Amino acid sequence: MNNNPLLNCDYEKGVCEILETPGSETSADQLQDLATDKINIIYFTDPICSSCWGIEPQLRKLKLEYNNVVDVDYRMGGLLPSWDIYNSGGISKPSDVAGHWEEVSPYYKMPIDGGVWIEDPLNSSYPPSIAFKAAQMQDKNKAVVFLRIIREMVFLDKLNITKDEHLEKAALLSGLDVEQYKKDYESTAQIEFKKDLDLGRQLGVRGFPTLIFVKDNEILDILYGVKPYADFEHRIKKINPEASKKAYSADWETLFKIYPTLTTQEFAVLSDISFDKAKELLQNLTNENKISRKQFKNGDLWVWNSQKN
Repeated sequence: MNNNPLLNCDYEKGVCEILETPGSETSADQLQDLATDKINIIYFTDPICSSCWGIEPQLRKLKLEYNNVVDVDYRMGGLLPSWDIYNSGGISKPSDVAGHWEEVSPYYKMPIDGGVWIEDPLNSSYPPSIAFKAAQMQDKNKAVVFLRIIREMVFLDKLNITKDEHLEKAALLSGLDVEQYKKDYESTAQIEFKKDLDLGRQLGVRGFPTLIFVKDNEILDILYGVKPYADFEHRIKKINPEASKKAYSADWETLFKIYPTLTTQEFAVLSDISFDKAKELLQNLTNENKISRKQFKNGDLWVWNSQKN
């Protein structure tokens, strides 16, 4: 039996599973701090979860259309505690994960390069998870930016995001107070991360992405794994039939002002056009020097040239 959670990512099911026994049921008291007028989505994720990278397009669209009725509460799930948690199975070393990432990339239409597992493999996903909690303690919105940056680092740039140099650079790029981030990382963030792990066990979270829909202290629905955008929307409408999505401009410049980096699939989903049409439009914008194209092994990342526009 393979007890290494990182190695149980199934792209056809769209999940990275952890093989732990679910905890006890969660009482309403444990969800009181989530009580708001909005639907609260508790999003259990992990910085190195390839399936979580796969739902970035849907999640970004959800925030644009339903941010008036939905709050997304990011929680870290602890996908890879250590490579020591391993017995047997088809994967016996970090470099074997590279092949898995190469498989999921075209399936999700999201660029991923598995080279980090060969060139500079991570020994755990706990350090970047704790780093996210340190960022979240300062500013929730900047923490989401921070998470995006470290995901681009590991999935695209093949950087080992357990290393302080990369995490601190991400903190700086996301606008955090780096010195405060470093202090929190070494202290309170460790506690906050443990709280996330405990909550995940209490809620019976067994893999990522898991999105738990909460309203009025009650769990009303759960979305497990990579699903089409319509599945996200259906759950919101089921919980709040009167919820109406907010129209947003799909103009390229508007989208890049909100999300300065976009994959081709993200641009396609946000613009409601085909992948091929999105790539054609993005290439034209690159030719006009309005955005920049960063080419990776399994796809592209498009970056807004804000200083030139």
